[in-house]
Amino acid sequence: MGPMRQLKRMFEPTRLIATIVMLLCLILTLCAAFWWHNKGLALIFCILQFFALAWYSISYIPFARDAVKKCFTVCLT
Repeated sequence: MGPMRQLKRMFEPTRLIATIVMLLCLILTLCAAFWWHNKGLALIFCILQFFALAWYSISYIPFARDAVKKCFTVCLT
């Protein structure tokens, strides 16, 4: 898979929200670390970025998102 194909896949409807959240958290992490000098906020954005990237990554595994949703639903009820 080349870079253009990856970019096209990143913005497919099933991955769009995870991509936007991941990129937004990346920008906010950099702003919090270098511009605002707020380490706590940078850490929070870094953690959110990790979860968005994990959610994006499991979208490539068939039925993985459904399994994760079901697991969290069972754990929380």
